[in-house]
Amino acid sequence: MIFYAKMSGRDCGGRHAMHRGGRGFGHGFGHGFGGGGRRGGGGRGERGERRRMFDGGELRLVLLKLIADEPRHGYDLIRRIEELTGGTYAPSAGVIYPTLTMLDDMDLIAAQESDGAKKLFAITDAGRAELEANQDIVEAALARLTAVGEETQRTDSASVRRAMGNLRQVLVNRLGDRDLDTAALNDIVALIDEAAQKIERL
Repeated sequence: MIFYAKMSGRDCGGRHAMHRGGRGFGHGFGHGFGGGGRRGGGGRGERGERRRMFDGGELRLVLLKLIADEPRHGYDLIRRIEELTGGTYAPSAGVIYPTLTMLDDMDLIAAQESDGAKKLFAITDAGRAELEANQDIVEAALARLTAVGEETQRTDSASVRRAMGNLRQVLVNRLGDRDLDTAALNDIVALIDEAAQKIERL
């Protein structure tokens, strides 16, 4: 069986005033590596320290950037961040929607007319100015999200190789057993064939 490491942590909310220019949304917003993200678990670095996905107001700037790319609703923003991290991290709705409300209240985004029930947000001129003032922070945060996704992909590949190695070793040991009879051998072949068919159907 393949086991995958899952990483998360905590996002902190709160409605505080954002500082214009320079660092953008200020340093009062601590966003950890999860915020109730569905992936759960505890994100740890190589030495066991808790890993943080967002610092300060980075999450809000990232949402602003994603909305600047194209109008989005809350669920779409969650899915997009999850895609960037390779499925490792997804911010919770309890973090995303209050953040969108805050951005809307500060006229950095505005709700658009939508055919569906979900509220679609687009960036405003003030929002674009906020992004421009914090371009370096936004780029660094997005690079970190992408790096997490790349790390996840490498880890997943390593897990597959490990599982294949385990299977090979077990087969070598079992097939080398002098007590292995024809019935047991047929069972082994059937199990391998069944596993191959299930993987092919994924």
